Amino acid sequence: MLPASAKAPHKQPHKQSISIGRGTRKRDEDSGTEVGEGTDEWAQSKATVRPPDQLELTDAELKEEFTRILTANNPHAPQNIVRYSFKEGTYKPIGFVNQLAVHYTQVGNLIPKDSDEGRRQHYRDELVAGSQESVKVISETGDLEEDEEPKELETEPGSQTDVPAAGAGEKVTEEELMTPKQPKERKLTNQFNFSERASQTYNNPVRDRECQTEPPPRTNFSATANQWEIYDAYVEELEKQEKTKEKEKAKTPVAKKSGKMAIRKLTSMESQTDDLIKLSQATKIMERMVNQNTYDDIAQDFKYYDDAADEYRDQVGTLLPLWKFQNDKAKRLSVTALCWNPKYRDLFAVGYGSYDFMKQSRGMLLLYSLKNPSFPEYMFGSNSGVMCLDIHVDHPYLVAVGHYDGNVAIYNLKKPHSQPSFCSSAKSGKHSDPVWQVKWQKDDMDQNLNFFSVSSDGRIVSWTLVKRKLVHVDVIKLKVEGSTTEVPEGLQLHPVGCGTAFDFHKEIDYMFLVGTEEGKIYKCSKSYSSQFLDTYDAHNTSVDTVSWNPYHTKVFMSCSSDWTVKIWDHTIKTPMFIYDLNSAVGDVAWAPYSSTVFAAVTTDGKEKKGQEVQKGPAVEIAKLDKLLNLVREVKIKT
Repeated sequence: MLPASAKAPHKQPHKQSISIGRGTRKRDEDSGTEVGEGTDEWAQSKATVRPPDQLELTDAELKEEFTRILTANNPHAPQNIVRYSFKEGTYKPIGFVNQLAVHYTQVGNLIPKDSDEGRRQHYRDELVAGSQESVKVISETGDLEEDEEPKELETEPGSQTDVPAAGAGEKVTEEELMTPKQPKERKLTNQFNFSERASQTYNNPVRDRECQTEPPPRTNFSATANQWEIYDAYVEELEKQEKTKEKEKAKTPVAKKSGKMAIRKLTSMESQTDDLIKLSQATKIMERMVNQNTYDDIAQDFKYYDDAADEYRDQVGTLLPLWKFQNDKAKRLSVTALCWNPKYRDLFAVGYGSYDFMKQSRGMLLLYSLKNPSFPEYMFGSNSGVMCLDIHVDHPYLVAVGHYDGNVAIYNLKKPHSQPSFCSSAKSGKHSDPVWQVKWQKDDMDQNLNFFSVSSDGRIVSWTLVKRKLVHVDVIKLKVEGSTTEVPEGLQLHPVGCGTAFDFHKEIDYMFLVGTEEGKIYKCSKSYSSQFLDTYDAHNTSVDTVSWNPYHTKVFMSCSSDWTVKIWDHTIKTPMFIYDLNSAVGDVAWAPYSSTVFAAVTTDGKEKKGQEVQKGPAVEIAKLDKLLNLVREVKIKT
């Protein structure tokens, strides 16, 4: 018999399907699963067919479970790949093998027509062709596809809104009411043919780089060792061990402790010195700031002071004292030398000594700055008085000093210690008399620094800084010409000239002038050490200063204690101008801005200066040439 649900009329398929789904169920005794009422007939009509070669298994074998584990490893991948290792010199297996198996790959540029991209491309072609009607249809269909479903379709099935309004002559059947209205099917995008704009960019292919080293070179070494060689090697090793043990016993634990304490003291001292250096730099800056506030009025006068009364007084000027530099450690010492730093315009060096030659004592070298007049920037002490000094033009931290005892020294301002970096000695050719002047010169052919010195012993010495010592060369030895002394044995001795001052030519490197205590001036050359280029009978007493004119290459000036200042042309042995200052002249200097202006200092404390006129190198040379020509014409007429 058929089930009750099968007797229903064919006009109501929807009700039939519902009754089957909700029908009673019964449990199959064999399988233990619930089945529908109409499944008996379906199972009877189904017959199993077995192939003839199939194994016949018992129920126990059929119920036996076999576990299979799925892994990502490729069962066909090789597992015994080996490669040769040059480092170890053997074949070694490769642990990692690529397990990826590619079954099918295809790369193409075809676009399905039903896809969104295909439709967009089709629409784009129609737009290019200019079909206006197709454009309208496309826009309408696109709106229908993109718009949401009608409100009637959005409501739930079974509600009253699901039943459409009956029109004229229309009749809604019960079957149509029972069937739910399906929403309009929307096409999904093809996920297997999807591409983004970022994925369409071209990426450079990955470049593989491989390198292979050459095998290291190998050499075969073979030797034989007998029993005596092995025995001797062991004996040497035992002797070394015994010696090291004896050395360790000699070192007592007290010495170890003292060594540790010394190391600790050194480290603590180093840390303290570092702290002191940092503190000194900070206090130095603070001291300068305080002094600049204190001496602000003086600094303004130093820059901008101008006395209006000077316009009404010819040949008479005013002197305004600004700073006073003094130090307690330099008391009872005379200022014997002074030199401005060529690079740092506010820094100058002062040499201290004594002109009382019967009571000589210590000396000092101090460097003051206008930024801090209260205390010197650098301070150096010496056992002998400082008589002269000079600062290097290219290396402003090097100061050359000449002492009363004949020694010369080089002080380095970059080094913190107070001792000179270079110093002469009796073995290295020091002077036997006081050094009256030192002056830096250009570097030699080997780029070594060098300077010259003149002393009362009559020697002009060139000093060269080589590594850690001074090397001296006697350039010339002064002799008094025209005067000899006879010795009882019948020999004639030439008295030695005492050098007091010298100056090098501004353009001719080898030529220089030397003034002596006898009042003569010698024109010398570095190339000739046995004779003079020329001799001038300049003064009646000692020549204190000799100086070349900075503009005119033929003119130089000299001063002496005979109250005179003389201006010379080195090609003529007689002076061109003579100035009588009615007092001993201690020093003269040319003005850096004029060829006809110079300053002279006398022992009565007065300073005298020529009159200032137009400026410029050409004007200065022409002006001095004019004066020289006037003097030459007068001499020719007489």
